[in-house]
Amino acid sequence: MNLYAESSAVLAWLLGESRGDAVRGMLSEASVVYSSELTLVECGRALVRGVATGAFPETEASVRQRRLDAAARGWDRVRLTARILDRARRPFPREPIRTLDAIHLAAALAVLPEAQDSQILTLDDSVRANAALLGFKVVPEENRPAARRR
Repeated sequence: MNLYAESSAVLAWLLGESRGDAVRGMLSEASVVYSSELTLVECGRALVRGVATGAFPETEASVRQRRLDAAARGWDRVRLTARILDRARRPFPREPIRTLDAIHLAAALAVLPEAQDSQILTLDDSVRANAALLGFKVVPEENRPAARRR
């Protein structure tokens, strides 16, 4: 199964949130994991923000960054090309949608356009709704409310 990993899900795993174990399991079961450059930037910023706000010490942020780097070495990274950014500027099935969410959806469309064994891994309700309307299977199938980190 091919999987596009969006930031909200990766952050749940990286920050040890309640859904993190399920996310980690889906990432490890996928035959190919796609993730955009945006995911790595958002996750890095969340770690910087965590240190700056006192949520965790810098040493813990470093451990988490190394864990992310190790996992991401096995992922196919999606570069934010002009084609992806152009698609992100256009409407999506359920508007309004935030800019970064639109970029994630456009990146997923670029790498998973017709793959029948493809899924989008996200905990973000807006991304989930749009991905489903675009014809993607969205995982996890059940979504409990997740805090937005952007």
